Amino acid sequence: MASKLDRPVFSVYPEGVKAIWQLQEAKARFSEVVERALKGEPQLVLRRGKKAVVVLDWETYARLTGEEASVLEALRPPKTLPNEEVEALFQRQKTGFREVDF
Repeated sequence: MASKLDRPVFSVYPEGVKAIWQLQEAKARFSEVVERALKGEPQLVLRRGKKAVVVLDWETYARLTGEEASVLEALRPPKTLPNEEVEALFQRQKTGFREVDF
């Protein structure tokens, strides 16, 4: 018996997409969606019958976005600021005291 997955939603899949899932089906079979994406098969997920998201493997995503940074690069601390900029960030405003009634 053919499942909903075996029946194409579109007569022609968008370029590069290997499978199309309804959101409910993708949630129920998320591990399968991820496994297929890891094999280099982009997975399109529909929400209320409209294109919502595409699940891609990391290498494909990095190539498409130019996001070649490694995890270590992402975890490195940011560049240090010059002392003048640090002082400017933490400089107190010199406002006068205000009177408080008790």
